[in-house]
Amino acid sequence: MRTLPPSLYAATARPAPDTPPLAGDVRTEVAVVGAGFTGLSTALHLAMRGVRAVVIDANEPGWGASGRNGGHVNPGLKEDPDAVLARFGEGPGGRLLDFAYGAPGATFDLIRQHQIQCDARQGGTLRAARTEAHAAGVRSAVAACLARGMPVRWLDAAAAAAASGGEGYVGAMLDPRGGNLQPLDYARGLARAAMQAGATVHGGTPALSLERAGQGWRLTTPGGVLSADQVVLATNGYTGDLWPGLRQTVVPVFSSIVASAPLPEPVRATILPGRPVLWENGRVTVYARIDAGGRMVLGGRGPQRELLAAPGALRFLQRLGEQRWPGLRQAEWTHAWNGQLAVTADHYPHVHQLAPGLLTYLGCNGRGVALATVMGGELARRLLAEDAALPLSPPEPIRLHRFWRLGVAAAVAKGRALDRMGL
Repeated sequence: MRTLPPSLYAATARPAPDTPPLAGDVRTEVAVVGAGFTGLSTALHLAMRGVRAVVIDANEPGWGASGRNGGHVNPGLKEDPDAVLARFGEGPGGRLLDFAYGAPGATFDLIRQHQIQCDARQGGTLRAARTEAHAAGVRSAVAACLARGMPVRWLDAAAAAAASGGEGYVGAMLDPRGGNLQPLDYARGLARAAMQAGATVHGGTPALSLERAGQGWRLTTPGGVLSADQVVLATNGYTGDLWPGLRQTVVPVFSSIVASAPLPEPVRATILPGRPVLWENGRVTVYARIDAGGRMVLGGRGPQRELLAAPGALRFLQRLGEQRWPGLRQAEWTHAWNGQLAVTADHYPHVHQLAPGLLTYLGCNGRGVALATVMGGELARRLLAEDAALPLSPPEPIRLHRFWRLGVAAAVAKGRALDRMGL
């Protein structure tokens, strides 16, 4: 089992539950590979329905993107409502929109229901624009959301400045349904809730092979064998070669984060004063929040490799934050880390039935806290042959996947250049 990477979350999280490695031969109704938000939420929803579920993970719950992300609980998808409806039609598209925009509320409800201690706060989401071209896109999103009765609001430059406390924003959309939390605490809390409901979670248990066994499935691990009627692969940005070709259907983009020490109260009071989270509407995502301890947690695209380094390694993110919020020039930056999120070719989430009794979900596309949580309920419904919100789709490998690092680096460089030009 690999050690949890250093981060602000690892340094401040509540203790992890006991999840010993699987030992011996175990039989269950549903086996879940991956103890991130998707896998743990799936197990929790199944256990609440009386279905035996066993989760296995090569590391500990929340080791991957679930315990390293920005902590934003954001509504919606990468594309705006009009684009979703144009692609899928009013019926399927409308269900997808209801699913994605309702995800934050369902997430906060689940946290309250199971009393998960993760510093959850529903302070809203600011989608902010720094150029007029980007502001036009935000205005269009506001109009589309209002047309569907969503509780969003357009903020002009003065209102965006007041809500963000930052400099250079020409407009923003405020969606009160969003919020934030401590993601590693949330992952550990989901694991506890699933176990209390009757599921079993095993850390330090990599799946070495997956094969058909009669009408069910057989997962071989270092310490034993897990047999199940049905299997869910919930590995997302850390998907490997357990199922042939699946890894090639997503790009595992690295996202980087820096965090400060608790800010002085006069500075803290001026940055995102109502405590929404903020993400910028540019081609290259920048996102920020003030956590429950009064720290700035700021993220964006960075090196496309595993980064275990001192805060100075992501100095460019610190400078970016200081440009937006000059008060951060007084900040002491204490942590820097990154992790992989799964990006699909079309930027939509995908549920695949790889074989009878074998499901997978891939593609949070940077909205994993809320989407992955509600996806657990979605996968549980599919396993129980109940009505589901999302259609199944066939897995489609991405062309030239082996060059993904070069492709991501080129896309980020191009996006930054266009953002600088205000396009």
